[in-house]
Amino acid sequence: MLYAHATIITIDSTRRIITDGAIRVTDEVIADIGKTALLKERYPNDEEVNLSGRIIIPGLISTHMHTAQTLLRGTADDLELVSWLCERIWVLQGNFTEADGYAAARLSIGEMLKSGTTCFLESMFADRYGFDGLARAVEESGIRGCLGKIVMDIAKYAKDDAWAMHPGLVENRETSLLGTLKMWEKWNGAANDRIRVWFGARTPGGVSDSLYKEMTALSREKRIPVTMHCAEVKADRDFFASVSHTPMSYCDSVGLLSPSTVLVHMVHLDDSDIERLSASGAHVAHCPTSNAKLASGICRVPDLQRAGVNIGLGTDGAPCNNTCDLLQEMKLAAIIHKSISYEPTAVPAESVLEMATINGAKALGLDDCIGSLEVGKKADFVAIDVRGIHSQPWFNPASAVVYTATGRDVELVVVDGKVLVQGGELLTMDEQEIVLEAKRRSQEVVERAGLSSKMHGRWPVE
Repeated sequence: MLYAHATIITIDSTRRIITDGAIRVTDEVIADIGKTALLKERYPNDEEVNLSGRIIIPGLISTHMHTAQTLLRGTADDLELVSWLCERIWVLQGNFTEADGYAAARLSIGEMLKSGTTCFLESMFADRYGFDGLARAVEESGIRGCLGKIVMDIAKYAKDDAWAMHPGLVENRETSLLGTLKMWEKWNGAANDRIRVWFGARTPGGVSDSLYKEMTALSREKRIPVTMHCAEVKADRDFFASVSHTPMSYCDSVGLLSPSTVLVHMVHLDDSDIERLSASGAHVAHCPTSNAKLASGICRVPDLQRAGVNIGLGTDGAPCNNTCDLLQEMKLAAIIHKSISYEPTAVPAESVLEMATINGAKALGLDDCIGSLEVGKKADFVAIDVRGIHSQPWFNPASAVVYTATGRDVELVVVDGKVLVQGGELLTMDEQEIVLEAKRRSQEVVERAGLSSKMHGRWPVE
């Protein structure tokens, strides 16, 4: 199959952009890439898809996502993190059933695919949501999923006993750590290796030192990667200080700093943290919308980049972002750092596009097979329609993608050589059925949690 006549942003080692370019797909891999005229001459009998007026990019990679939370979109707007979490989101999630978890996963995956995300890292899937359902949703949809199952043994947030986790979410070593190992044995490498199972550790303060050390030892022994929220809010920084550490010195002390770790948010770091992080090879998942909406602060991305830290991009959960659209996240990631630094050249469009593709692939340990468009790599790519009035004119394709496009401009999504979205429509999932199921189940969760009276804004509704 030839996908032809597009502008192709390869993100290869030379960062070349091919005008009137084509990609040849054989089975699940990219067999050739180059100018359309050349590839049509080489493969005259290939079926052709004409993508004139579209920009092809590598499939987007979200390095931080809570699939369960998409069922809770809009349930906790305009709250600061700890009350958002302890009084609203944990209460709702503590009333989930496994069927709710499956419905939420399908809703999340459908939205991600339609907006161009072809691979994601689920950060912390609780046992009560039904991990089998999450893995099944990935398998059925055709997306790639790195699936972090929660690891925890302390049911509070940071150092304050008042910030208690909802009883419905509390897990112990057996359920969380050993449960993750069971799911790793069952699902890791499934669905033609589209599924990888990770440890999804809770934020420090929610995991004992001994359990962290056991988890990181198992991570090294079995090569199971780890993802964890870290230094997101000032309360996290206060916790580290209470145990005589900075964020990165603590992570180092329990074995978390390694090239197999993705640390999420990383807002409240000092210079020594950045130096230690850089030396470790650990990765950062940057979530600017979540950090801004929850007033958590702004990650020191330019400083991290100068230190050589690999930075991916994530949307976080729908209650602190309200969308799983990584294209929208890219725009804020490019803009917010210019604003606070008074430097318009800080974090240009090209850097953000790298975060959402090859950097994300590197963070997930998958850069040998995804993250760029090169011969031999998996055929994971997205075509963005830039023919509309809101996209014209454009001169730099990277700028057009980062500053103008949204998920609604995604026309075609291919993963493993298989077309999952065509003409903006899901092919592997029944969108209407997913939406109806999600609407019903979200209402049921709110009612079970006893929060129906809280689900309103500040203005009267008649």
